[in-house]
Amino acid sequence: MHAKYIFVSGGVISGIGKGTTVASIAFLLKSAGYKVAPIKFENYLNMDAGTINPIEHGDPFLCEDGTEADMDIGSYEKFLNEDMGKDNFVTMGQIYKTVIDRERRFEYNGEDVEAIPHITDEIIKRIVGLGQKKNADFIIIELGGTAGEYQNIFYYEASRIMTLKNPGDVLHIHVSYVPTPSHLGEPKTKPTQLSVRTLNSMGIQPDFIIARSEKYLDQRRRDRFALFCNMRPEDIISNPDLTSVYEIPLILRKQDLDKKILKKLHLPIKESHVKEWEELLLKIKKQGKKQVEIAIVGKYFGTGDYQLRDSYAALFDAIDHACWSLGVSVKTRWIDAEKVSKIGVGLIGEPDGVIVPIGWGERGTEGMIKAASYARINNIPYLGLCYGMQLAVVAFARDVLGYKGANSTENDPKTKYPVIHLIEKQKEFMEKRAYGGTMRLGGWEAKVQKNTIAFDLYKTSRTSERHRHRFEFNNKYTKDFEAKGLVISARSVSENLVEIIELSKTIHPFYLGTQGHPEYKSRPLHPHPIFLGFIKACAA
Repeated sequence: MHAKYIFVSGGVISGIGKGTTVASIAFLLKSAGYKVAPIKFENYLNMDAGTINPIEHGDPFLCEDGTEADMDIGSYEKFLNEDMGKDNFVTMGQIYKTVIDRERRFEYNGEDVEAIPHITDEIIKRIVGLGQKKNADFIIIELGGTAGEYQNIFYYEASRIMTLKNPGDVLHIHVSYVPTPSHLGEPKTKPTQLSVRTLNSMGIQPDFIIARSEKYLDQRRRDRFALFCNMRPEDIISNPDLTSVYEIPLILRKQDLDKKILKKLHLPIKESHVKEWEELLLKIKKQGKKQVEIAIVGKYFGTGDYQLRDSYAALFDAIDHACWSLGVSVKTRWIDAEKVSKIGVGLIGEPDGVIVPIGWGERGTEGMIKAASYARINNIPYLGLCYGMQLAVVAFARDVLGYKGANSTENDPKTKYPVIHLIEKQKEFMEKRAYGGTMRLGGWEAKVQKNTIAFDLYKTSRTSERHRHRFEFNNKYTKDFEAKGLVISARSVSENLVEIIELSKTIHPFYLGTQGHPEYKSRPLHPHPIFLGFIKACAA
């Protein structure tokens, strides 16, 4: 069969759920036996998400091949239970650079290089290339931002061109917000009507509207959409607010969206098999008898007067996955590391577990170090992720080894005890200010020591985790740490770098720091063993 293309655009507001919509549609089509490849197109000129502050655009999702992508790529992985990579994630910066580099190499043979067709050709090339590489039946294309933004106009033009050139093989799904103003008490369809009109002005008529709203759409609203958006009422799909995003595929399936897509594309109607997913939903909705409280001491929660969950999206997902599997309910408390620095560890209280997650730079680090010490001294289960592992090492050096002023050279280049430092290769990058894409990225294999917590969790002597960092444990201090009871339970195969540190169970119920990022490999049906072990310890 010819490859089929499904474009998914957004309307009215950003963050409306295009990513989970793409993931849900891909899941349903895969569950029906079709081979699916999703791809996300971002508006920004960054080459990837690696240099973007998490507060600006959410937690960059780290792929197995080292791609630093948008968090929607994480949704694709979790719903499809497949690894994504560089072919699934494109930025406008990548597109521009590719075209300009090609022009500089005289590959356009003297043509005047213009936005159309050269930018749109490159966009289409990426879409078609992904389909060919994956031998996909469906390529599902998420268009970043919302309809009407000047930054993404070329993506929409590429969609129009592909529709024109591939009649019968292209669908356009528009995900849009339907607000219900509290002083009116009824859903308003006008914002979506206007965003559809914007699509029409670009030569695009959506085949489906997925209406994001607080509650299910009623028939009156469907009829209004149909009348003013030039559509049939049955092609207006309701996607109300739900307790879990993992419920979305089943809501869409209940409205036969998967079958309607297949029918419009003249493909055999196949039943999607979702039994395992339905069982997952039962676990999610079933409140565990045991509740654990986890304090997360981080530095990217604040955005103005509001707190932002997306800065640690993968971490919250990984906690949920483990809790659902174990039948435990969870309460997370978000604690600003800067406040712990200034006010003290009293802010942490008496949780069942403490997590110190990713971070960069000096701001708030003293609070994170205090949190690592607090959990160790008070026998509270502790999980340090990347920066949280490094700062647990700093805390141990200060408290147990007596190395006053011990630190990472990231925060104090002149520290007398650089227990965390840059390795030579990274020094070269930093001197050149080569920040983008130069960290230790992607999957790295490690050797795990037997008779350790790490070995008990992984149940193997070889494992691999995704990495995203520059600074490393300073091997010069290995003997000092081990003599005082710090266990180095895993080292990298290639460079003998410290991957996991822990304390023996005879000393502490659960104290583990990992240089890798297990949160990016956790899946709803396959929770990560490190998070399972941590939550078990918290519940105990």
